[in-house]
Amino acid sequence: MTSKPPFGGEAVRLNQLCSKGKSNLRQKDIENDGPFNVYGASGIVGRMDTYQNERPYVAIVKDGAGVGRAILCEGKTSVLGTMQALLPNEGTNLSYLLHLVRSLKLGENYSGSTIPHIYFKDYGRQEVPALSAGQQSAIAERLDLAEQLVALIDDETAKLDSLVKSRFVEMFGDPVSNTMDWEISTIKETAVTYGDGPFGSNLKSSDYVDEGVRVIRLGNILTGSFSERDRSFVSFEKYERLKKYECKPGEVVIGTLGDPLLRACIVPDFGVPSIHKADCMYYETDKSKVLPVFAMSVINQPTMLKRAMLDMHGQTRARINSTQVGNLPMMLPPLALQQEFADFVNRVDKLRVEAQTQKEKLQTLYDSLAQDYFAI
Repeated sequence: MTSKPPFGGEAVRLNQLCSKGKSNLRQKDIENDGPFNVYGASGIVGRMDTYQNERPYVAIVKDGAGVGRAILCEGKTSVLGTMQALLPNEGTNLSYLLHLVRSLKLGENYSGSTIPHIYFKDYGRQEVPALSAGQQSAIAERLDLAEQLVALIDDETAKLDSLVKSRFVEMFGDPVSNTMDWEISTIKETAVTYGDGPFGSNLKSSDYVDEGVRVIRLGNILTGSFSERDRSFVSFEKYERLKKYECKPGEVVIGTLGDPLLRACIVPDFGVPSIHKADCMYYETDKSKVLPVFAMSVINQPTMLKRAMLDMHGQTRARINSTQVGNLPMMLPPLALQQEFADFVNRVDKLRVEAQTQKEKLQTLYDSLAQDYFAI
């Protein structure tokens, strides 16, 4: 027997509210020779002289990284083959469809050793609410507002990041060209402890526990900040065998894979010990030469990645190794000046934390509303 949504109406299948659009383009097919945009998982990735989908639609990542993520796309555009275009049927509000698809969390709980992949023929059969046009519009308006507020916070955070970057350049110039003629050393020469952690293969899914010693993974490391989205732990017993990968709070941890390829943040104080996983490097600075917050900011300068890539000739994998990172330059301005900059960063970080707290509250509100609106 078909259940009824809490807001009335009938429960129907998703494929009764939308249909598949065309989505068979490859990246190499995009010639950037026309006015019509092409969407990929990260947004617009190019242009063509033709288009596949006439009307505005929802596109969902159907395989690879970010599987299940959904975005709105304008009409007279196309999507890459890694995306699936979902065209709203008559009577289906486009924004309502977007939030509905997001509420299904299609990218969660995927398991398997191959590339994750979701198919419309499968998730199209999921039961969803069939609400009136007025109800759809009201729901979409409320959820749109929550997302707009989140976007404003993201914009504020981006401006704070730009403020830190501008202040760094104003005080110290470029670390590679050394425009202010500071004394120059290297990351390796200014480190007390330094290196990468090639123990990823030693950690299986069964090694992770609900609480214990924190594991810093690649996805936690953002440019200048630490992300809490991925919380992973191993037991204290496992930690005893992995102590050489321990990270001290307040020191620097570096991501050497992903986008951007070279990025660094400060290790938070988790209240418990932490270790870093493969494709992350730990850098404990010699504080008689360089302060951690200053060192982090040096590493995050765009010219540092360009410098590191000069040593990547012949590599088949886009990864920076410990030797390449260790050879990168490290400016040594006076410690008092480094401390002045670190104090400035700490003040900005307090504003960033406040913004993040507000964002998390809004996301909780959004998730709660979506659960109520789309429950079956």
